[in-house]
Amino acid sequence: MTRPAAFFFDLDGTLVDTEAAWAKAIVDLVVMHGGRTTLGEILPSVVGRNWLDIDAALHERFPELGDSTPMQDAIELRKYYNRHAGDPRAMRIESSIAFYRKAAMRAPCAIVSGSPHDDVARAAALCGIAELTKLILGAGDYAAGKPSPSGYLRAAELLGVDPADCVVVEDSTVGVAAGVAAGMRVLALDRSAAVKQSFTGATWCVKDLSTFDLDREFGAAEAAS
Repeated sequence: MTRPAAFFFDLDGTLVDTEAAWAKAIVDLVVMHGGRTTLGEILPSVVGRNWLDIDAALHERFPELGDSTPMQDAIELRKYYNRHAGDPRAMRIESSIAFYRKAAMRAPCAIVSGSPHDDVARAAALCGIAELTKLILGAGDYAAGKPSPSGYLRAAELLGVDPADCVVVEDSTVGVAAGVAAGMRVLALDRSAAVKQSFTGATWCVKDLSTFDLDREFGAAEAAS
């Protein structure tokens, strides 16, 4: 197939295994404000979603949260997240990070996430791929969250590449839908046992990125510009 002009990676669930910890933190947030919910109710609404969309839905569902802003909620939420996350290095998905490094030898790599921009930058540093990342887009850096294609289209625009020549790496139903809607090839990572995902329209689907043969699909690596 055509050598990619760029690779666009999701973050949570693709490069770092953080979504369960964030969902547990949201449960704590709601409970601390007097609401009632469970991990089973929250987790499906978190996977793949943009933080701004998650926060808006939380305020609609739990009026106990009051009129706090997404930024204020994110600051409070991090306190609970840190309790559940433990050692952040343990959340690295090592096979995905190794794949990212290989992909960066072929084309520019960007991270397009629904997490706040600063959190994405910290995660890239934690994964040791910050120096290989040409662009980071987080919540608020593009028009609408996944499944809208706006994040991936914005990334292609900023890198000056044709969307049809790009490859998206995603682990969620909404993320795959966003990549497909952007007209990009999508490599789906099917590793979520907690919440079943649909990968309709994906070009490839693997259980682990270590099993995807970049040389076979795109030819031998050359240094990315």
